[in-house]
Formats: sequence, structure tokens, C-alpha cells
Amino acid sequence: MASMRAPSLMGSSIYSSSRSRRETMIRATINMPKLQNGNLSPYLPKLTTRGWVEELELRSGYTNTTTNTKVSDPMVIAKLYTIMETIADRVEMHKNIGEQRNNWNSLLLTSVNTITLTASMMTGMAAMSGGDAPLLALKLSSTSLFLAVTGMLFVMNKIQPSQLAEEQRNAARLFKQLHEEIRTTVSIGTPTLDDVKEAMDKVLALDKAYPLPLLGVMLEKFPKTVEPARWWPEKEQKQAHKGFGGRKNNNNGWDSKLEEELKEINMVLKRKDEEDYLRLGGKALKLNKALAISGPLLTGLAAVGSALVGTTSCGSLAVVLGIVAGALSSVVNTLEHGGQVGMVFEMYRSNAGFFRLMEESIESNLKEREVEKRENGEMFEMKVALQLGRSLSELRDLATCSSIKGMANHEFASKLF
Repeated sequence: MASMRAPSLMGSSIYSSSRSRRETMIRATINMPKLQNGNLSPYLPKLTTRGWVEELELRSGYTNTTTNTKVSDPMVIAKLYTIMETIADRVEMHKNIGEQRNNWNSLLLTSVNTITLTASMMTGMAAMSGGDAPLLALKLSSTSLFLAVTGMLFVMNKIQPSQLAEEQRNAARLFKQLHEEIRTTVSIGTPTLDDVKEAMDKVLALDKAYPLPLLGVMLEKFPKTVEPARWWPEKEQKQAHKGFGGRKNNNNGWDSKLEEELKEINMVLKRKDEEDYLRLGGKALKLNKALAISGPLLTGLAAVGSALVGTTSCGSLAVVLGIVAGALSSVVNTLEHGGQVGMVFEMYRSNAGFFRLMEESIESNLKEREVEKRENGEMFEMKVALQLGRSLSELRDLATCSSIKGMANHEFASKLF
């Protein structure tokens, strides 16, 4: 009997323990706080809605283009990156060649002046020599040096090393600017094949404006007329836009007031800034021509005077001609190449080109009939103000002063240079 009661007691104990656990769970469920509107956020850790891959892309500077409404063509991006690599190489090429040609200017100037002054001293020594042999040796040496320096000056004045160096500096700066423009387009825009074509055209226009070789394609250093430098491609001529008829249209940031403001700014750029730099460029060109002709002419006269030293007919006059002409030639060469007059002319020409580019950019936007195809009006106004070194209020004041009839406006549009 005892053995039969033992299993019964064990089963009852197991049943009672399981029953007590169920009761405990039921009580815990009843006492659990009620959720308001099914919101589990107070009881669960905060979860980010962005996946970890997307988070890593955002932190590294890349975004998943599949989430955008307009996806960029991978081939277009690849082409733009190829152009950017080519532009980076161009920058280094123009930078290195610019340093080389700047060294040409300093080294050639030092060599030419040293040879010229040495020849002048030998001319004076020849006049003081008593014997025939020393006289002949000094005469031949000084005459040879003067003739050699005349040829060097002819080549040096033809290529204008200081102007060549300034051209390469401008090219390196403009290629850097183009590189940043393409980088911005790739970063925040959705580039198309039109952007690729535009970038290609700009690269080729810069190559044409600032060539690397000297033979055959070198820019004319003494042009007949002074024209602004042009480093951007030609744009198709568009019919003039008639404007908004006085009605404000905030589409793409444009309205009639902004159009009138930019028209006045464009007139000031043409009438004052561009015209003034072309005038200064013309003066620099005339001075450079006079100096370029005077240098070889003086060394040629010095060579003639040196060859005539010791003759009975014009001995003293020949000595004076050889020494004085040689000394004056050194002064002229120092003014021309030490003062870098060719570089100054190129700087004025480039500044005039900068204003011409701004004028064409303003006209291109104003002539575009479809306002959506223009640059954003507010952004374009800010860009013009920054390029001219002005605030937006100063830009608008300049346009207001220019629009008042009969008011003499002697202010230039640019405050930078």
C-alpha cells in the first residue's frame, strides 16, 4: 500500500507546482502596464531607420543613387572623371612649364646684361691699349660679344619669357577652376552627356588659348590690335528675351527687377572695366614694342662702335658709341624684362577677357526665353557680386546709379582689380 501511494503523491505535487506557475504568469500579465496606441518605443531600444550600409555611405561622402528620383548615368560619371584626370595633368604641365619660362626670363636677363657690360668694358680697354695685338684681340672680343647679345636679344624679345610665364600661370589657374566646376557637378548634380560635351569644349578652348609649344602655335606677342583673352568656347547666339513686362516672376529666382539690374551691370562692365583694361593693355604693348626694338638696336650700334675703335678717322667717337650704347642697352633690357612689361600686357589682356566672359554670361542668361533653363537668378546674382568683389547691396546700388539718366558714374564695376 505504501508503494502504491508514493506515485500518487508525486503526481499531485507536480500538478500543484505547474498550476502555481500558470497562476504566477497570469498575474504578471494582468499587472503588465497597458500600451498606448500600441506604441512599443518606451520599452524597446531606439532603432535607426537607416541601414548600416547606407549609414556608412553617408559618412564616407557617398550616397546611394538608387534612392534619388533621377539617377546619373554611370558612363557619364566615368567620362567626367576621365576629363578631371586630364585636367589635373594639364595643371601640372602648365605649372611646371610656367616655372621653367620664368627661369628663362631671369637667367637670360642676367646673361645678356653681363655679356653687354663685359663687351663695353673691353671696348674701353681696347681704346687704352697701346699695341696692335692687344687692340685687335679686344676689338674682336667685344664686337663678337655685342653681336652675340644682339642675336640673343632678338630671340628673347620675340618670345617674351615673362609673358610666356604669365600665360602658363593663367592656364594653370583656369584649369584648376574648371576642375572644381566639374567636381561640383558630379557631387551635387545629375550630370548628362551635355555636361560632358561642355567640359570637353572648355578643355579644348583652354588648350587653344594657352598653347604649350613655342613653334608654330605661340601667341602673337605684338598684335596689331589689343583684344581680350578668350579661353571659353563660343556659344550659340540666342534671340533676345523680351522680359517679364514689368510683372514679377519668381520662377527660378528671376524677375523683371533682376533683369534690369544685370543689364545695367553689363553696360558698366563694357563701358568702364573692359574698355579701361584694353586701353592700359594698348599702352603696355606700345612700351614693350619700343623697348624690344631699342635693345637690339643699341647693342648693334655698340658692335659697330667697338669694331671701329683704333681707327684714325673716328676712333674717339667709336669708343663713346661702343661704351654708351652698351650701357644704355643694359638699362633698356632691365626695364623690359626685369620690369616684365610683357607680363603686364598679358595681365591686362586677361583681365579684359575676364570681364568679356562675365558680359557674355549675363547676356546668355538674359537672352534665354525659357527661364527654367537659366541659372538660378538668386545664385547668379550672388556669383556676379562675388566675382566683382561686391556685396549684393553694393551691386544693386551700382545698378541704380548707372540707370539714372544724366548722372555721371565714374565707378568701375569691379573692386578686385
